[in-house]
Amino acid sequence: MTATFRLKNGQALPLRELPRLDLTDFRARLAGSLSQNSRVASFFGMPEGDGILLISVLAHDSQGCLELLSTLVGDSYPSLTPDLPQLHWFEREIHEQWGVTPTGHPWLKPIRFHAPYRQTGNSPEQILPGVTDYFQVQGEEIHEVAVGPVHAGIIEPGHFRFQCHGEDVFHLEIELGYQHRGIEAALRRDPGLRGIHYMETLAGDTSIGHATAWCMNLEALFGTQPPPRAQLLRAIALELERIANHTGDLGALAGDVGFLPTSSFCGRLRGDFLNLTALLCGNRFGRNLVRPGGLLRDVPEPALTTLKGRLSPLLESLTDAVNLLWETPSVMSRLAGTGPVSRADALALGLCGMAARACGIDQDLRRDHPWGAYAALESPAVTVPTGDVHARARVRWLEIKNSVAFIRKALAAIEPGPVSQSLPASQAEQIAVSLVEGWRGEICHVAATSAAGSLRHYKVTDPSFHNWFGLAMALRDQQISDFPLINKSFNLSYCGHDL
Repeated sequence: MTATFRLKNGQALPLRELPRLDLTDFRARLAGSLSQNSRVASFFGMPEGDGILLISVLAHDSQGCLELLSTLVGDSYPSLTPDLPQLHWFEREIHEQWGVTPTGHPWLKPIRFHAPYRQTGNSPEQILPGVTDYFQVQGEEIHEVAVGPVHAGIIEPGHFRFQCHGEDVFHLEIELGYQHRGIEAALRRDPGLRGIHYMETLAGDTSIGHATAWCMNLEALFGTQPPPRAQLLRAIALELERIANHTGDLGALAGDVGFLPTSSFCGRLRGDFLNLTALLCGNRFGRNLVRPGGLLRDVPEPALTTLKGRLSPLLESLTDAVNLLWETPSVMSRLAGTGPVSRADALALGLCGMAARACGIDQDLRRDHPWGAYAALESPAVTVPTGDVHARARVRWLEIKNSVAFIRKALAAIEPGPVSQSLPASQAEQIAVSLVEGWRGEICHVAATSAAGSLRHYKVTDPSFHNWFGLAMALRDQQISDFPLINKSFNLSYCGHDL
């Protein structure tokens, strides 16, 4: 079958309609679609018979739809990465998980260092995280600096290997995998009621984002939609999650350049915004709120009134704190021009979310692939063209203001009504895709059901999966002493990547 397989965000279609192409046609269709400004939202392997079905999820932002393509491969196939660099990280993942070798891949290494899900002659051996060969630059006065996986701060583990000439960084290699918990494998073992809890802890600072994507997929497979009140409350919680994390990051960036006024104020204000989320569900990170079919429980009207009353004074205080950044020359001299990523590189690598918008790429799932309340309430995208630390900070601030405006509109639109919908039996042999614009960027979940209606396969792509290599590019030709600042400007998730 070679027909086009397109669907909307949060929609399910019969798995039998998924186009099965030979590898030559698959490569041509992928290349043709990407040349027409689509993006790779996900690319993964799913067992089928004795082979692996490679499935690509392409996002057509201008058309507001998703295109799925597939091809069946054996133990190897010619790598797609040399022609389509967006697939670089994905092909490494497929090799590690399923023992399928993309021959000709430029740097085929593990990304999580776990045992393969199936054993073949090409399966990589299971080794400890970070026990691998590293790219090296040769020459006089070249030296190597290894950082982590244990860091000085209270943060998650990850290893960074710098190739330097003096203070100048020629290349940064990033090794992750220390946080691998086997979440996708657990989901394929019939997670039952535990599935939502896996989602809420997959990346703890994105509990609402991943829980929403999970629920959207299940609702698509069950053929139902949450009530309007639940959709609005989900969106409010997602925007509060965005505001709290962006506020914390602006404070952390100020701290990294030694500017304590903004650092101190944002640290406190982040807590205040987290407390607004606690008003909704009793948990500052938004757990125990989003559930398949809607919400676990309704939010009382007095809590919504309190939320509305606190928004304006908090935004006013945050405005004063953040404006100190833009008005202080010594701060701006550290942010502007540091850690740039060009728009061309960002497009080639498939960067998403805030990191992409800071490179001038005008994409935002809330506008381009709207779901739930975003289909009715406008949420504009913001971009800054320079691609540096200042741009990533500026996008955060502009998004905070837009999120507050959205929450106000959502609160005004909320009406009394149910917040949950019962779920019928899931549909057999379906495939569903959900996209959510988390605070870091694009969250993509793909679910496929078996003939019995149970989960046959589940795939999660966190925005950090797209963006870690963007951090490596941002360090090219920069001072190694600027690494903490550049790293914080991306603030990517180790556990969201490692799953």
